[in-house]
Amino acid sequence: MEILGKTNIDFIGKRNIAFVISSIIAIIGIIGIIQIGRGAANMGIDFSGGTAMQLKFSKPFSIADARAALNKHGIAKADLQEIKDGNMLLVKMAGAAVGKQSELVQISFKKEFADNPFSVESSTEIGPSVGDKLRKDTLIAVVLSLLGIIIYIAWRFDLKFGIGATIATMHDVLAMVAVFYLLNKEINLLFITAVLTIAGYSLTDTVVIFDRIRENLHKNLKGAMHNIFNSSINETLSRTIVTSLTTFLAALSLFLFGGEVIHDFSLALLIGIGVATYSSVFVASPIVVILENRALAKKVKAA
Repeated sequence: MEILGKTNIDFIGKRNIAFVISSIIAIIGIIGIIQIGRGAANMGIDFSGGTAMQLKFSKPFSIADARAALNKHGIAKADLQEIKDGNMLLVKMAGAAVGKQSELVQISFKKEFADNPFSVESSTEIGPSVGDKLRKDTLIAVVLSLLGIIIYIAWRFDLKFGIGATIATMHDVLAMVAVFYLLNKEINLLFITAVLTIAGYSLTDTVVIFDRIRENLHKNLKGAMHNIFNSSINETLSRTIVTSLTTFLAALSLFLFGGEVIHDFSLALLIGIGVATYSSVFVASPIVVILENRALAKKVKAA
C-alpha cells in the first residue's frame, strides 16, 4: 500500500538536528535508568516490594471515602485507582510490610463500608529482596537483548549496520524511560514488557530500511553514500508510515478502551512506536552513513 508515492526528502541531511534532539532524550533517559537502578524512581511493587490488591464492591463507592477509611486505620501511603467498570478498586502499597497489609486493608473496608460488601479479586505480595533482584535482573535482560541485536544485525548485514541498529534501539529504550521518568509514571514489569516489545518493533522497522539500503548498495548506484541512503529511506517511507500508523492505532485502542490496569502499558507502546519510527529513519541510517563514509575515507587514504 503506497500512500505517498515517490518522495525525495533529504533525511540524512537533517541528521545534525536529529542528533541534538536524540542526545537530549538520551541524557534524560540515562538519568532515569540510574534512578531506577538506585530504586529512586517511581518503582512499582514488582521492583520495590509491597502489596497490590484488586477489590470488587457490590455498590458504587467514592475513592475519597476509600482513602479516608485507610487513613483512619493507619494506612496512609496506599496508591488507589478506581476501576469504574464493575465497581472495582486497585490498592497498591509499595515498600509496605508484606503479609499484614492485605489483612489490614480488608479489615478497614469491612468496618468503614459495612453496607457495601466486597470481594478480593486478586492479591499480590512481593518482598523487598525479591523486588531488588527483579530490578537487577531486568536491567541485565535489557542489556543482553541489545547485545543480541548487534550480533544479529552484524551477522545479517555488517558490523556498521549492527552498531547503527543497536544505537537506535538503545535510543528508543532511553526515550521511553525518559518520558516515564519525567511523568513520574510507575516503573513495573508491564513497562519493561513494553520496552522489550518496542525494542523488537524498532529492530524490525530498521531492518526493512537496511534491506533496501543493502539492495541499492549492491546495485552500485551512482552517487554519494548520502544519496543512496536517502533514496532507500524514501523508497520504504510508505511502508514505514503504514506499518507504524496501523500499529499505533491498535495501541491507541488499548490506551482508550483497555482499562486502568494496562493504561500505562499502552501509553508506553504509543510512545515507543512513535520513537521507533523516528529512530529507524533519523538515528540508525545516519549513523551507518557516517561509519560507511569513514570506512571509504580510510580505503582512499590507504590507496
